[in-house]
Amino acid sequence: MDTEHSVSGTVFYTFVSTLLRRTTMDTGFERGTRTIFMNFFLSMAAQKGLIGITLVCHWMVPLYDTELDHHAAQRAIDFMFMEPLTTGEYPSSMRSLVGSRLPKFSIHQSNLVRGSFDFIGLNYYTANYATDAPQLRDANPSFMTDFLVNLTTKRNGKPIGPKAFSNWLFVYPQGILELLLYTKAKYNNPMIYITENGIDEFNDPTLSLDEALNDTNRIDYYFSHLYNIQTAIKDGVNVKGYFAWSLIDNFEWIKGYTSRYIIRFPIIYN
Repeated sequence: MDTEHSVSGTVFYTFVSTLLRRTTMDTGFERGTRTIFMNFFLSMAAQKGLIGITLVCHWMVPLYDTELDHHAAQRAIDFMFMEPLTTGEYPSSMRSLVGSRLPKFSIHQSNLVRGSFDFIGLNYYTANYATDAPQLRDANPSFMTDFLVNLTTKRNGKPIGPKAFSNWLFVYPQGILELLLYTKAKYNNPMIYITENGIDEFNDPTLSLDEALNDTNRIDYYFSHLYNIQTAIKDGVNVKGYFAWSLIDNFEWIKGYTSRYIIRFPIIYN
């Protein structure tokens, strides 16, 4: 979930539903390419390949220990698009709040979308506090307002965890454990790969190589998250792999090379 950008109140849902529906090969384009896909799937089966989908998931913590905020945190999780893949339909909260702007699957499409994956990829970096926000009913329809939740990184002025360089990323390693246990319980313990997990820092050109290599914040981040993943595995979560973000830097959205997720030094940018 990209908490920094508002998305159209209709287009986003249409896009996601179409993306999910393509697995049914039920439109003219998909019917015309069915043979290509079937040949691909047969080849994949012969090679014992797997197909999955990756979801961007922030864990949601109730801002206050109230029934309203617990429901708010659940609604925020509902809008992460996992449920259609496992039940063939959107959560009741989404259907109720989004209404006619949320496309509906036909019975045929629902049956095909349900369980249409071999594994689930989860991108996890951080967590947010969630609080009930009924006033958002009066806001312009948007993916970021429809669930009637305000997301924040602070409770009573205290951050949910240590802040990274990116203004949305706060270190909350227990969130990956909660996310994995929730996915196991809610979605029948699917095969899971952690497809992204990492922390960024400011690309400080004044640091010497020795100072840059003294990277205790990143070491602590990976240690604490891997420890919580190990705990989840011991609790029966079907985690099969883990990918750190990232081996090398990339041009990080609007931050460019000022934001570094790299786990290998030195790489110098002129």
